[in-house]
Amino acid sequence: MSLAGERILRSVRQARAFARGEITEGFIVHVPKTVDVKDIREKTGLTQEAFAQKFGFTAAAVRDWEQGRRQPEKAARVLLKVIAHNPAAVTAALATE
Repeated sequence: MSLAGERILRSVRQARAFARGEITEGFIVHVPKTVDVKDIREKTGLTQEAFAQKFGFTAAAVRDWEQGRRQPEKAARVLLKVIAHNPAAVTAALATE
């Protein structure tokens, strides 16, 4: 994995731990209360199914988020924010185990 991928994956893990309340010091995370999932997905040029598969969501969740039936949980909003900022880095980070 690239250095950038490692950093992003480490940041996402830290953000998830922060969101779960496991850590409370060291940085401040600004997690948006809402995200425009359709806008983020459309900017990637992917269908709902391809977006879900590429980034680890279910297609049903993506559909529900886009149609306003559900809102992404906090950890999903963090990941969606990172995808919006740098989808290639997320893809690289998720390409390895």
